[in-house]
Amino acid sequence: MDSVFVHKMWNDKELVELLDKDVPYPMASDQKGEVSKEYLVYDDDSGTCIRGSFIIDPDGIVQTAEVLTPPVGRSIDELIRQIKAAQEVRKSNGTQAMPAGWDTGKKTLTPSEDLVGNVWKEIKENK
Repeated sequence: MDSVFVHKMWNDKELVELLDKDVPYPMASDQKGEVSKEYLVYDDDSGTCIRGSFIIDPDGIVQTAEVLTPPVGRSIDELIRQIKAAQEVRKSNGTQAMPAGWDTGKKTLTPSEDLVGNVWKEIKENK
């Protein structure tokens, strides 16, 4: 919901100081709250939106949704990890799953009856 001016300041000052680079994607403003309402992150009482991140695949399907209370910040590293995981799942046509904490280069999981109750073993071996 932030204005384009807030986004510009965020990109020009905050991210440059935090990451030493610009945001590598376009930022949009939703000052009327139309998109926020569609994603159920608009708070009618305060007229603001709750902090939310959504990963939407090329087919327009929401693959992840994370909604946080406004005082809790988001982790860009975790968001990027989730995007990479969603890309890997898509690349495998859904035949592979990414365990918690999975990142590029780590072992993926093949869903099966044998995996039920044994994911912890796979994750432990993957460290």
